[in-house]
Amino acid sequence: MLTTSSLSTGSAHDAAPVRIATADAPRPARTEVRAPRIDSQRLLSGGRELVIEHAGQEYRLRLTRNDKLILTK
Repeated sequence: MLTTSSLSTGSAHDAAPVRIATADAPRPARTEVRAPRIDSQRLLSGGRELVIEHAGQEYRLRLTRNDKLILTK
């Protein structure tokens, strides 16, 4: 059996509450799949810029002076 719950964003512009259907039975636990991890220095091979090719396009991953990563097309 499904029940519905009302949800409002609290905005004055809301015309009506949003209804969300929820199941009464508990859902089975999901197995968390972790994304692969790689250290940025290893990825950049000690450099400051890397070109990534994806679907025929080039993307640049740069390490800034402030030690931030920027990905641009």
